[in-house]
Amino acid sequence: MNGEIKLNGTERREKLLQWLKEHSPLTGSELARRASVSRQVIVQDITLLKARNEPIMATSQGYMYLAQPEASERPVERIIAVQHGPERTEEELQLIVDYGVTVKDVIVEHPVYGEITAPILASTRQDVHEFILRITSTNASYLSELTGGIHLHTLTAPDQERIEQACQALERAGFLLTD
Repeated sequence: MNGEIKLNGTERREKLLQWLKEHSPLTGSELARRASVSRQVIVQDITLLKARNEPIMATSQGYMYLAQPEASERPVERIIAVQHGPERTEEELQLIVDYGVTVKDVIVEHPVYGEITAPILASTRQDVHEFILRITSTNASYLSELTGGIHLHTLTAPDQERIEQACQALERAGFLLTD
């Protein structure tokens, strides 16, 4: 076994937490390689860690440990409503991140399932590019296609002014839904 030391489940989960705190996101495959276990074991371990209220989120980029900042350092958060077709998604996301705002997620209201939320976690044009690439390379549909292009985004920023500027730009570009 090349001198590898097998960790028990508790030790392995603590190691997973350590790795995620040091470097996020990490894919399930990468965590499985590091821990010398199957990806399915990692999925089960992550589920157990989440059940312990560890702030781990599964994203399209891998698992992320969401450290809780001090109250004074917490970003401002706002949910906005937008509408557009899939061909304008990249334009919409780039417009938002150009103001120093992070697109935390996308939310749609499904007639059967209710509210569906999926993480985006795009803060830069590179993040947007990688998100769009994952959608197109997998032939996946955008959640907003389920709702005629109407969807919500949770935006976060260090201050309210950045979110306001991004919202004004979204309105000028015809994305923002208002009363």
